[in-house]
Amino acid sequence: MTELTPEDKAALDATRAPLMDHLVELRKRLIWGMLSFGVCFAACFYFSTPIFDFFIRPLHAATNHLIYTALTEVFFTHVKIAMFGGACLAFPFIAAQLWIFVAPGLYRHERSAFLPFLVCTPVMFILGASFVYYIMLPFSIRFFGSYQVPATGDTMGIELQAKVSDYLDLVMTLMFAFGLTFQLPVLLSLLGKVGIVTVNALKEMRRYAYVGLFAVAGAITPPDWFSMLSLAFPLLALYEASVFSVMMIERNAKKAKSGTDNP
Repeated sequence: MTELTPEDKAALDATRAPLMDHLVELRKRLIWGMLSFGVCFAACFYFSTPIFDFFIRPLHAATNHLIYTALTEVFFTHVKIAMFGGACLAFPFIAAQLWIFVAPGLYRHERSAFLPFLVCTPVMFILGASFVYYIMLPFSIRFFGSYQVPATGDTMGIELQAKVSDYLDLVMTLMFAFGLTFQLPVLLSLLGKVGIVTVNALKEMRRYAYVGLFAVAGAITPPDWFSMLSLAFPLLALYEASVFSVMMIERNAKKAKSGTDNP
């Protein structure tokens, strides 16, 4: 167990408060978090049409129109876009409120260790969502759209008629899934920072991790090999990046310990 310094003990004692004060502070942070989501939701709903146009841009490679079969389908699609965009935009503010509530209860070295991972979380989510939009989605649409058959005098045509809600659900699901799975280096690095996992353990379980990552990719992507491999291979690369990150964390920890032992 890490020995507390007098400065850490004094800082922790200064932040101790009765239970009611903690509940009041939690209520305050929840209100600010909900307000930030509400503001971001309203802004995204106002700009839902440009956001919608941005989402459907990759689909132009396969078709020039979308259809809807329910009277309220388009309206609720814009609501979904506003909720998705509002959650993404509000996450840094919500995370900041969470940090403000939790940080006073952490020691100084714990705050310095945890804060970088909190900053990296939205960055990795954006990276995963960008991978879907700019790499996976255009190739997938081009591949599956190639099965359309133009109508001739002898054959019936096969034309893609994508539904508004189905297409947007697919795009947002993929963005959320990729953004979530791209948190793998952040999670493993944090676990390595607190000593729960080691670089040797990650290397020993590499073959099992590969199988598990392929299973995760197959479970959260559409039922086709291209989508699964589009997620599986980046996950393997992220796992190897996690191994390297944990190795650097352990190396820096050893250097810091040796510097403390040998003043």
